[in-house]
Amino acid sequence: MPKTLIVIAGPTAVGKTALGIEIAKHYQTEVLSADSRQFFKETTIGTAKPSKEELSTVKHYFIDSHSVTEDFSVGHYEKQALEILQNIFATNDYAVMVGGSGLYVNAVINGFDELPEIDIEVRNTLNQRLEEEGILKLQEELKEIDPVYYHTVDLNNPQRIIRALEVYHSSSQVFSSFRTGVKRERPFKTVIIGLNMEREKLYGRINKRVDIMLEQGLLEEVKSLSSYQKLNSLNTVGYTEIFDYLNGNINLERAIELIKQNSRRYAKRQITWFKKVEGIKWFDPKQKEDIILYIDKTISS
Repeated sequence: MPKTLIVIAGPTAVGKTALGIEIAKHYQTEVLSADSRQFFKETTIGTAKPSKEELSTVKHYFIDSHSVTEDFSVGHYEKQALEILQNIFATNDYAVMVGGSGLYVNAVINGFDELPEIDIEVRNTLNQRLEEEGILKLQEELKEIDPVYYHTVDLNNPQRIIRALEVYHSSSQVFSSFRTGVKRERPFKTVIIGLNMEREKLYGRINKRVDIMLEQGLLEEVKSLSSYQKLNSLNTVGYTEIFDYLNGNINLERAIELIKQNSRRYAKRQITWFKKVEGIKWFDPKQKEDIILYIDKTISS
């Protein structure tokens, strides 16, 4: 039997964590998180990490593995994830990857083009410009210097915009020039499961999750990170809106409304991303037995 990486992907709040643990238990293996927001020790409530009980049932990697102050890129993730998979496959035929960050999933499955070293002053300047000028100015600059990437990137994601601009200003080469699209050979087979559900039900789950986060102390968590609010790692849904509230730009009611709205938009973008993934098979999260049957059939074929 080939060594097999089972990927559980899909939008936020769809139920990836719970199903991923069930699949890992079934195959008696371990889980790699591919959620770029869950790497950081300082962000727990706003990133909906697995609970302590869930983490105690199956070993997880890339949960609380780094600090928001560390520069942890997709390239770093790819390298470390492949090393972990090699260790898992030394004693197990299966490994499970769970997450909604498409770039990170793709890096492990297909490889990620190596980017140049970034000048930290360039990054700081771009983040300051984002704060002072807004994202529209940065979008316009990207369109001028790298129209190819401009027409493919999620323009509402400031981290992606800044990443492309900092690559250009640090290397004098446009970001799209580093995207070769060449698929790397991997020493394992991959089965990709996409989770989705009826749109209104998913949006209801997202709204409820935000309410639960607030009850659990999201506001206090974000307050504790105020001194780090300019870091790219905190330029994300659930944190930027509360920072805006803490900085007096909006009231709390509006901040909560925006977190829910931006989370729903993020889920929509995730679905769009994964629908383009070659070989993905879609299921409802409740179809555990069907998913296992599909995985077994795919592996043996």
